[in-house]
Amino acid sequence: MQLNVKGADTFVATGGKAFDADLPTVVFLHGAGMDHTAWAQHDRWFAHHGYNVLAPDMPGHGRSAGALLPSIAEMADWTAALLDTAGAQSAKLIGHSMGSLIALEMAARHPDKVSALVLVGTSAAMTVGPDLLKAAEANDHAAVDMVSIWGLGQAAGLGGSLAPGLWMHGGAQRLLERCKDGVLFNDLAACNAYQNAAAAAAGIKVPATLVLGERDMMTPAKAGRALAAAIPDARTVVLRGAGHMMMVERPDELLAAIR
Repeated sequence: MQLNVKGADTFVATGGKAFDADLPTVVFLHGAGMDHTAWAQHDRWFAHHGYNVLAPDMPGHGRSAGALLPSIAEMADWTAALLDTAGAQSAKLIGHSMGSLIALEMAARHPDKVSALVLVGTSAAMTVGPDLLKAAEANDHAAVDMVSIWGLGQAAGLGGSLAPGLWMHGGAQRLLERCKDGVLFNDLAACNAYQNAAAAAAGIKVPATLVLGERDMMTPAKAGRALAAAIPDARTVVLRGAGHMMMVERPDELLAAIR
């Protein structure tokens, strides 16, 4: 569906179901340079099992208009505005990578709007290497290559898709290639600059689950466990053999962890 969020036309996937104000709401937040399609295999399950689903393209991403948001804090405030526009009082937030930082920061800034957190492929510090930042700033395809190579586990590089005929590495590249110039750099720079994770984590008052990839090279499981330790009573699930892109590498196991 289309919503006007803070004056900009915004595309929000709903998992194939119309929004119902009487149902609980789940918000799926995508990672850097991506869009709502990263969650296509998971948002539909929730939409068909008693939840409203809001899986937005962030401003300037995918089918959404609007200026890019240069900081995680601004993205968190925008997500709160999305809930207001949709007519949801609060929501469970499920975020991957950059989306996990947005969810964490929103829980700190707008605690009344968050009922639970699921942070996928996450860590307190998402440091981005200078070579990757430089390539992304130049809109060099090398940035897409680096993210897609580092973002997938070993099995994904050899094949391993549960859906016959799909190539996970190529799919990751095509998704990143679709984003407009400057989008990947904006998002990576926002992740690199974010410094509030530890403070935000300490104040979390809602149930939180962290889903980590055992072979994640972008947000290593060790760093994810450290963030989990800072969140009161957080639950941690580690997917064996998985890299950073757990939505395609381990879709069924990820769904089970989220549920």
